[in-house]
Amino acid sequence: HIPVHLGAMQSAVKFQVEYWNSEGREGIKEGDVFVSNHPQLAGGSHLPDITVITPVFHEGEILFFVASRGHHSDIGGISPGSMPPHS
Repeated sequence: HIPVHLGAMQSAVKFQVEYWNSEGREGIKEGDVFVSNHPQLAGGSHLPDITVITPVFHEGEILFFVASRGHHSDIGGISPGSMPPHS
């Protein structure tokens, strides 16, 4: 699981940075925390992998991001385990 979880982590952070800094959005502000599990758009591997991303600021500028990913066995899909074969 480590290559899947860590390998997709930078894609998840990159998507959130680009999305929230795109035209028409407010940008990333101090105090923001992003939670995502979207597998196609946001760098996740499947719905049970939930990623939390927090920007770290210093003097009003983002220095880096802290991200963690947790795998949840069931998040309320149409069948137990949230991974039905016909989805």
